[in-house]
Amino acid sequence: MVNLEMESVENLYPFVLTEEQEHLRREIREFAAREIAPNVMTWDEASEFPTAVVKKLGAMGLLGVIFPPEYGGSGLGYVDYALAIEELSAVDGSIGITVAAHNSLGTNHIFLAGNESQKRKYVPLLASGQWLAAWGLTEPGSGSDASAARTNAVKKGDRYILNGNKTFITNGSHADVAVVIAVTDRTKGTHGLSAFVVEKGTPGFRPGKKENKLGLRASDTSELIFEDCEIPAENLLGAEGEGFVDAMRVLDGGRISIAALALGIGRGALDAALKYVKERRQFGKAIAEFQGIQWKLADMATELDAARLLTQRAAVLKDAGRKLFASEVAVRICDEAVQLFGGYGFIKDYPAEKYYRDVKLCTIGEGTSEIQRMVIAREILKVTPSRG
Repeated sequence: MVNLEMESVENLYPFVLTEEQEHLRREIREFAAREIAPNVMTWDEASEFPTAVVKKLGAMGLLGVIFPPEYGGSGLGYVDYALAIEELSAVDGSIGITVAAHNSLGTNHIFLAGNESQKRKYVPLLASGQWLAAWGLTEPGSGSDASAARTNAVKKGDRYILNGNKTFITNGSHADVAVVIAVTDRTKGTHGLSAFVVEKGTPGFRPGKKENKLGLRASDTSELIFEDCEIPAENLLGAEGEGFVDAMRVLDGGRISIAALALGIGRGALDAALKYVKERRQFGKAIAEFQGIQWKLADMATELDAARLLTQRAAVLKDAGRKLFASEVAVRICDEAVQLFGGYGFIKDYPAEKYYRDVKLCTIGEGTSEIQRMVIAREILKVTPSRG
């Protein structure tokens, strides 16, 4: 039976956190309550990117969580990282996904595939929060099918010329640097894709349309447009033709952060529901006293705990050297939270509707639920996917 006296399900951790991790969790929670919570609906309504808060997160070391101190990072592991994303997302998923895309995708691609010169040039600026990163893989006609990409890079002497556009890019219009996947040899399918670092202000590179989204509205999602954009050949990340392979390595970590994002949004929705059912009275008593409500809460808490177990297991394995369940559980929890709020769950004066809007992205971003099922099936069947 759910303990209806607890104000939060924060203590449902299947792993015992270290003293340092408990301190990190408290620090982030206090920051989120002070700096984020009072502004959540203002940012959401205006689709306002919270630049000042993101800078403060950089000063706290949260924009370089998973990178070594010698590159300006915090030197923490993926368990700490997942914890940070969960805590931020329990208050506002927009902040969680901003931090996740910066760490896991843009900066991490440079760290994993870049040469030493590239890492020394970019990672300290990004890990410290002086710069913000974006990562460009998706295009209007190539969602889950990267081999259908049309953005191309043609080498001319000591430069590459980029043409094309990317879409649904988190941090796109605010990023100081973007990692972009482009076609360098169309005859080789995904083996003809390469990755490049493109800095803000490079002639021929500009952000395009900013998306007006259902949820996560305070995160920046926009197009990246390349029109005869010339970049030095030294901005090639990794070997030519290895961009897709490196992108899949990057997504391995990115999916942990999306699971943590879903976990945080789900926890926030459950916390809000727990508070509401103890305050809302019907037929002379709090609705928390009705068995039907208690069963809903018990199922929500149980599924959330299972999702946390899987997410932290994935983080532990990543630290030693998978997102489907957590995202779909979070969607169900947010749906039930709206139901528990009744008519109030449908209006913006209460938090349930925002969690409901925000969480859906978790079943789409960094590989849809359908793609995750394909990956799992291939793993258990030991099927090698075609690379085109």
